[in-house]
Amino acid sequence: MTGSSRLDTLTGMTSELPDRRASEAHSPDTRASDAEREQVAERLREAMAEGRLDMEEFDERLGLAYRARTQGDLVPLVRDLPLPAAAKAAGVAASTAHGVDGAWADRVGRGPATSTGAFGFMGGFGRKGNWTVGRRFLAVVFMGGGEIDLREARFEEPVTIIRCFAMMGGVQVTAPPDLDIEVRGFGFMGGFGEVPGKDDVAGADPDPGSPKVIVTGFALMGGVGVERKLRKEERRRLKEERRRERLEAGREAYEDSMARHEDVRARERARRDERRALAERHREERRAAHRERHGRGRGRLDKDL
Repeated sequence: MTGSSRLDTLTGMTSELPDRRASEAHSPDTRASDAEREQVAERLREAMAEGRLDMEEFDERLGLAYRARTQGDLVPLVRDLPLPAAAKAAGVAASTAHGVDGAWADRVGRGPATSTGAFGFMGGFGRKGNWTVGRRFLAVVFMGGGEIDLREARFEEPVTIIRCFAMMGGVQVTAPPDLDIEVRGFGFMGGFGEVPGKDDVAGADPDPGSPKVIVTGFALMGGVGVERKLRKEERRRLKEERRRERLEAGREAYEDSMARHEDVRARERARRDERRALAERHREERRAAHRERHGRGRGRLDKDL
């Protein structure tokens, strides 16, 4: 059975989306969110990595996931893929305890903080990758710099306060576009606020299920900047989508060119056939005229005899 036929067989099945609250009833006609589409896409990537899906099935299901309009469209794409019971239970527990839902359910309240502060004196610090942010985080730099990357971070509590104090230095806070983040600090002979990034996501709406992060503090002759950037997997997804779009555009241009070339060849064949037909008609006319003249000459000869 091919990937297309398997998907057609699964299309009629409906149930609750995975990793949602067990007590919440979902209708297949409910509109799907970007977080739910990304959650299904991640399930598909894991299934392909485990060998449960081949590349053709993965590409087909991934395209359908990002084009899905309702939860009922998403369900068949992962219906035949297993979900670890422990992961599902943990997601439900986190959602129930902290009111966090969707893609953020397994990133809030999952353990104690791994870091509650950082200090840079004529140097720097960095907090990035898979780390757990304390509900109160203090960052201080003096003639130095620091980086706080929240894109892959986990959060000890649904509400996190990050206090940044920068004297003749700077602190860079990097957040994903769907994180609910608020900037309250101020700067004197410096700056404190959101800064535009190379990703065009400055005006993106936060996910209603994301934790709340408040960035406050003070900058003296320095700066604290909050920049929104896409996660690595989202960058890869967008890069892959752009690559596919370029390939599709190239394929369409090639097919267009071939169609025009075939049209030109067809017109040339038609003109050539027309010329041949015209030449053949002229030859037949000349033969007929010759036969007619030859016939008249034979008739006169017979009459004379």
